[in-house]
Amino acid sequence: MSAVMSDLPMQNQAPPDLAQLVHQYQADVWRYLRYLGASAADADDLTQETFLAVVRSTFVEHSPQQTAAYLRTVARNQLLQARRRQGREVSTVAFAAAEQVWSTAVDTPGTSGFLAALADCLAQLEGRARAAIDGFYRDHRSREELATVLDMKPDGVKTLLRRTRDILRQCIERGM
Repeated sequence: MSAVMSDLPMQNQAPPDLAQLVHQYQADVWRYLRYLGASAADADDLTQETFLAVVRSTFVEHSPQQTAAYLRTVARNQLLQARRRQGREVSTVAFAAAEQVWSTAVDTPGTSGFLAALADCLAQLEGRARAAIDGFYRDHRSREELATVLDMKPDGVKTLLRRTRDILRQCIERGM
């Protein structure tokens, strides 16, 4: 009797809480779509479409890893459908390879290994490099504003940001 019961769909299972799913997974889905080649605007739209598709489906949340994998599958299918509507040739083999790389690089839903490595690398930054990165990305200051604060020229800030991003990229690659 228990074997028969386990094969039946779970009728009493509550639908997933959309707000919680969006809060927990939206950034990961968006980054995944960008990783697959969607523009920022397309990733915004496709992320919304992904969560709408989940609400319309019979999705049942089991574990964070399974939920993240399911959302990536839905997002990838949304991107494939969008590309086909645009009349663009789509290589599903490339998407499958991208999924393989992505799923091995991401540790847990909501916190990728890349972000953990970035946090570690940011903690190692000091001086002007740290001030420039914080000012530009956290405080949303322009290069001109940073130039004034750091007593540099705007082109010098541009160069500093580029070099610091290179240092962070290398640090992240070593950490991964």
